[in-house]
Amino acid sequence: MSEGHILVVDDESQIRRVMRTTLVSQGYEVSDARSGDECLGLFRSTVYDLVLLDMNMPGLNGVETCRCIRMGSDVAIIMLTVRNTLKDKIDALDAGADDYVTKPFSTPELLARIRAALRRSATSAELEPEHLQLGHIEIDFKARQVISRNEHIRLTGKEFDLLSYLAVRRNKTITHRELLQAIWGPDYGGELEYLRVFINRLRQKIEQIPATPKYLLTDLRIGYRLRLPE
Repeated sequence: MSEGHILVVDDESQIRRVMRTTLVSQGYEVSDARSGDECLGLFRSTVYDLVLLDMNMPGLNGVETCRCIRMGSDVAIIMLTVRNTLKDKIDALDAGADDYVTKPFSTPELLARIRAALRRSATSAELEPEHLQLGHIEIDFKARQVISRNEHIRLTGKEFDLLSYLAVRRNKTITHRELLQAIWGPDYGGELEYLRVFINRLRQKIEQIPATPKYLLTDLRIGYRLRLPE
């Protein structure tokens, strides 16, 4: 059994070869693309579990490619880049990436990030609510669907896991560290920009007025809370 099908997108052939060798040795099925355009072409005919996407490709760059993927897929995406500024990280996450890894990186680090991107939330299936109503928004947790006035709203896997974790613990403030470790894994805890971007994306999708949220609240310097009527 394959551990998952990964698409490696990088304009450097040596990087693609090294990544393929490394990932195949870990039990993953691997495909590769040399450009953003080639990546999008492959998505028309193949389903992937995760995309490793170079941010700085010529032509259609990684950020633009990520946005295009997110228009039709909730596949896990890790952005790879030589740049490490906060703006670059936020640009990648805003475009829909689940995680961000700076080159050069060690093989154990990359494999850990892949496992984190593919893992499901620590939310127990026994505790997970079946259905939640937030005004005109209906959330079906079993089907992993969000519906607004009979229209489906696309959430990425990490967005849905984050919402599920907060829904189980409704009306309780969850610390930044707990959320990061529950949704991304035990190696996370200080990546507050991840939460800021993902919470903002969720508000855009489930709040009637995202700038003044009614349900998904910030408890300053502590964490986040999903406020619902008892």
